[in-house]
Amino acid sequence: MPVVTPGYPDRVVPKPGHEADPKNRTLINRYNQRPACLDHAHRVLEEAVAAAYGWTDCTPDKPGPEILSRLLALNLERSGDQW
Repeated sequence: MPVVTPGYPDRVVPKPGHEADPKNRTLINRYNQRPACLDHAHRVLEEAVAAAYGWTDCTPDKPGPEILSRLLALNLERSGDQW
């Protein structure tokens, strides 16, 4: 049941005995648990980036560092900097 305090947004209060649960629901903990929905979101994002850059050879099996190095090379090329 939400707690209502005038001038503040409603907030949900944990059930008795579960007060510590929200402290464990951090983004890092959620990311490290790697639920299927997060894996799916990463895959969709990686496919969208590959399509946006026209990288037809990119697959979900391609390592992240290789893709990041491609993005860095493109950024450096566009900025005129040398690495």
